[in-house]
Amino acid sequence: MEDILHRDPAQSLPYEVTREYKVFRGYDKQSTSEVIAQIDFVPPDVKTYKIIQARGNSAGERMVREILDRETDSTTKKRSSEISRANYDFVLLRQQNFGIVPEYVLGIFPKRKEKNLLRGQIWVDASTFRIRRIEGVPVKSPSFWLKEIHITLQFAQLGDMWVPVTFDGIATVRFLGKYTLAGHNIRSSESLSTAPK
Repeated sequence: MEDILHRDPAQSLPYEVTREYKVFRGYDKQSTSEVIAQIDFVPPDVKTYKIIQARGNSAGERMVREILDRETDSTTKKRSSEISRANYDFVLLRQQNFGIVPEYVLGIFPKRKEKNLLRGQIWVDASTFRIRRIEGVPVKSPSFWLKEIHITLQFAQLGDMWVPVTFDGIATVRFLGKYTLAGHNIRSSESLSTAPK
């Protein structure tokens, strides 16, 4: 899995994605905010973003900026936050099928208490050893304002690269209650394929 991660062309080829985020309060079906951002990656470690459009409550844009600040910052500190034995202990929990694709589900346990590390599970394609899905909670809250955060990331192929295609976060915002942030790629510099559902 680590060998595949380090050989992934996403580490060395430039790409651009446009991602749409929607913020929901509590169990509301109608979003309180909608934000569209463009994310650019230039190898080896420059990831930037810009907000193209923001509608609704300004708190939604602040949440998206905080998430994207962490995503772009983690690119320069890739080794300290990547899913590897340097940062995590792993436990095989089970095997299951994603459609017809067999997967290994592993428990991940951070070796340090840092806000960029998650305690949770990963779904690894049994034939390619690429991570399809990550689910977990940060071992350290990224902000005084956020607590009880649960994050889900899904990955798919972009050309020859394996990149995040959806981001879902559920958090309790101090003094404001529960919020859900749902993000997905709507455009990319190459077409996405084999996206997990």
